[in-house]
Amino acid sequence: MRERLWLAWRATRQLLRSAGLALASLLFLPVLVFTVVVTAMAIGAGVLPETVLLLRKLAGAKRREVADWTGEEVPEAYVPLVGTLSERVRTAVKDQGTYRDLRWLMAHFLYGWLLAYAALLVWIFALFVDGVWCGLLGHRALVLPLVGRLADLDAAWSRSLLEPSADARRSSELAERVEELTVTRAGAVAAHGAELRRIERDLHDGTQARLVALSMRVGMARRVYDSNSDASRKLLDDAQDQVEEALTELRHVVRGIHPPILTDRGLVGAVRALAVGSGLEVEVAEKGMQDDVRAPAAVEAAAYFAVAEALTNAAKHSGSRRAWVELVRAPRALRITVRDEGCGGADETGGSGLLGMRRRIAALDGTVLVSSPIGGPTSIEVELPCVW
Repeated sequence: MRERLWLAWRATRQLLRSAGLALASLLFLPVLVFTVVVTAMAIGAGVLPETVLLLRKLAGAKRREVADWTGEEVPEAYVPLVGTLSERVRTAVKDQGTYRDLRWLMAHFLYGWLLAYAALLVWIFALFVDGVWCGLLGHRALVLPLVGRLADLDAAWSRSLLEPSADARRSSELAERVEELTVTRAGAVAAHGAELRRIERDLHDGTQARLVALSMRVGMARRVYDSNSDASRKLLDDAQDQVEEALTELRHVVRGIHPPILTDRGLVGAVRALAVGSGLEVEVAEKGMQDDVRAPAAVEAAAYFAVAEALTNAAKHSGSRRAWVELVRAPRALRITVRDEGCGGADETGGSGLLGMRRRIAALDGTVLVSSPIGGPTSIEVELPCVW
């Protein structure tokens, strides 16, 4: 009996929450009417997207209620309201999710209150029938289970009204994918622009300046060659030193574009070289990596720079002397994990390193997961799509 009372009370609480949401639906109706009027009069079209977003929040609250009661999520499928005002208004009007939510809103206002009142009547009736039946005859309650049936009915009706069709799900997923690719493309363009500016700056401030100085020294050596051979020889020696320095800086710029060590040693060998030069005790592990089966050059370069950035951050900020790197060849992906047991607290907004890494990986449709609670440990997981 006690268990049935608890289940009946839980169902009643669910129905009361539903009735409260039905009241919110009633209060939302004037907002909806106002939105329709001002939109039809073309004087307040900007209100429409915000009203649709509020409607989505109400429907989302009901989805959570149903999920709490049934244990099964109610999927949603909306086209994102992004872009200019006219684009947002057009999306809000054309999205089938808007009309699906409106149908639920109208119906829920009726059955939400109806089922809540029915639950109260069941409780009143149960006080007499179940009270006498259980008290005098010692049998189980007969009426109280009906409250749970009412809650099941509320959940079933709400699910049928709110659950999107298969076509709506596909359209929503496609729209979300387009939005994701738009953001990814913007990040890739920004990262590409920053990389070009870095290369230009390195060439202008380093290599180009040395080549200009080299040209001047060679010219001076030519002018004094006949009159002062010792001075000419000294100028040519300085010119040779500057050539070597310019070549060193040029190699540094090239390494920033595509590290030659990747071509020479492959990804595993290049990462082991990074580990040796990181200043940390780094353990490198690999699973399934093969020397004769290489990932595309762009994937290897992104993975290399991700490991380099993670190890640099660990050496500078973690306070730990040890780190671990793992490279895993998955069927259609390359997975990299870099972990240290330092102080944690890595913040992407605190510098450009992690943000640049995320943009570089996103440009290849990859993902970056950073876990760095205060006190550590810090773990950076990178996954890059890859056809081996």
